[in-house]
Amino acid sequence: MAMSIRTLLSSGRLIPVNDIAVDLGTANTLVYVKGEGIVLNEPSVVAVERGTNRIKGIGLEAKRMLGRTPEGIMAVRPLKDGVIADVDITEIMLRHFLRTVTAKRLFKMKPRVIVGVPSGITELERRAVRSSANAAGAKEVFMVAEPMAAAIGVGLPVDTPTGNMVIDIGGGTTEIAVIALSGIVSDTSIRVGGDEIDSAIVTFLRKNYNLLIGEPTAEAIKIQIGSAFNNGDEREMEVKGRDLVSGIPKTVRVHSQEIRECIQEPIQAIVDAVRRALEITPPELASDIVDRGIVMTGGGALIRGLDQLLAHETNLPIHVDEEPLTCVVRGAGRILDDFERFRSVLNT
Repeated sequence: MAMSIRTLLSSGRLIPVNDIAVDLGTANTLVYVKGEGIVLNEPSVVAVERGTNRIKGIGLEAKRMLGRTPEGIMAVRPLKDGVIADVDITEIMLRHFLRTVTAKRLFKMKPRVIVGVPSGITELERRAVRSSANAAGAKEVFMVAEPMAAAIGVGLPVDTPTGNMVIDIGGGTTEIAVIALSGIVSDTSIRVGGDEIDSAIVTFLRKNYNLLIGEPTAEAIKIQIGSAFNNGDEREMEVKGRDLVSGIPKTVRVHSQEIRECIQEPIQAIVDAVRRALEITPPELASDIVDRGIVMTGGGALIRGLDQLLAHETNLPIHVDEEPLTCVVRGAGRILDDFERFRSVLNT
């Protein structure tokens, strides 16, 4: 006989929940459920069948297909440069993730959803986020600027008059914001992030070694031997790909110094954006930043030596959060936990 809702609730097999926070990122999507914490962290990738647009895989399953799909299937990333590039695929992906999260949970009503978005988002892009969340089953959709969510996630006192500066380096965008009194006083957003660094590595190996590699390999090189600053910790790694001359697979050894040089352009773009943000910061808040330093969040904060490079270029203390990849969704989760306190940082 089917168990009653009350029995399921008392047994703990169904958990009533109404609030969800989402970090809809270019590289990864993270979901936070109020009272439980982060319950999902999956790549923002969808595998679809060409022509019919039938879904063959979402998230980690689809990411494993990147660069490995047969002719009839393509693995796509529906978010580009921090914003929705394909609304329909994003809706399907978001609905899948929310369904995964809600499978063992009882929703008394449609959930209230907070989504982290880039601070430089346009109204058209904002509508795309809203329609995707609504189509995925949200009752109310609120948006919070990613740097604001990241600042709340690392525990900065955003609602005080003290100036707090955050650099959030994601897959598609780098967001730099100075925050005080629950608002962004000055911000700079550039569409340069981890993806641009991966592209620079692909281009370097093609030009210098006649070696063609895919996105996953470029990302692995960035993580293992990529660096932004020479701190004496040099590394090497074997890279496998296809020889562009002979067409035969081959292996080359790549040094971290070569990778550091080839990613200089996107890294310098991030440094220049930080300088621009500091130049437009009001002097009273600038003095707070001198005392408190700058907090780095996002996956890009994990690039070795980037904090040292920024400290060298700005003469300011740079702090990297212990879990930079989850700062935005943790911040959005804290907003859910104390909604009245942080209501003013949200947009509808």
